[in-house]
Amino acid sequence: MSGLSDQVTYGAYAAGWGAVKRLPESVANGLFRRIADLAWKRRGKGVLRLESNLRRVRPEATEAEIAELGRLGMRNYLRYWCESFRMPVWSRERIAASFEPEFVERLDEAMASGRGAVLALPHMGNWDLAGAWVVVRGYPFSTVAERLKPEKLYDRFVAYREGLGMEVLPLTGGANTLATLAKRLRAGGLVCLVGDRDLSASGVDVSFMGEAARMPAGPAVLAAQTGAALLPVTLWYDGTPVMKGRVHEEVPVPAEGSKREKAAAMTQALADVWSEGVREHPGDWHMLQRFWLADLDPARAPAAVGQPTAEASR
Repeated sequence: MSGLSDQVTYGAYAAGWGAVKRLPESVANGLFRRIADLAWKRRGKGVLRLESNLRRVRPEATEAEIAELGRLGMRNYLRYWCESFRMPVWSRERIAASFEPEFVERLDEAMASGRGAVLALPHMGNWDLAGAWVVVRGYPFSTVAERLKPEKLYDRFVAYREGLGMEVLPLTGGANTLATLAKRLRAGGLVCLVGDRDLSASGVDVSFMGEAARMPAGPAVLAAQTGAALLPVTLWYDGTPVMKGRVHEEVPVPAEGSKREKAAAMTQALADVWSEGVREHPGDWHMLQRFWLADLDPARAPAAVGQPTAEASR
């Protein structure tokens, strides 16, 4: 049964890449907006999880406001997919005109210095468009991709991103990816990583929106080991055809502490920047999965007011 499911999944993505790019743009945009609204109305697991996450982001919001944020979130998420299916046929000029980041000079300065840079971003906006824009600007870069099932779907995603000018390395199952990325940085290159969710045991526990979450240490470790600039990025849509973004101030390497302590402090600094970005643009955070540790492990959830903790009840 899993084999059939894999084939259906691959067929859906292949149809997207094959057909959507041939549609008139207004037709494609309208189609994906309707798909988003339909998914939102059906109240599936992804939508319910998205709205549950948004309650952590906007705890003061009413249920009606959360529902509207959920609908906006689904529309922006489907906009990501619509753009991604169409980007392989976009010209360099179209890519350059489709993204307007603030403070991009921070990236320019880091690259001009020869230090190299790590751009670290959460699941916001369209990270593939941002990456393609960076390539058009003259900065080819390396990134990683999680292996997907079926394998040919993973291969298709790799081919898609390589077609946009990115070097794509496997997150698992390949050569030492971290060492390869470090080599690129030491040569003054650029690495771009999405880094707001990590379910592995090697992740770093951080506070995000005042609750415990886990994020990958990779961006911080690479910057600390190589001397590259660690630059947080946030992305968002503002209702126009052009995506907006911001390159934030460099996260410095702490002067004291062990390697692990330094990586933890730098990862927390990323989390702090991203949490502010998500608060400003909650409808652009595409987190349709469990994120906080309390949701992944109920034992990590804080005790309710007036209820004894596990330790106190012994």
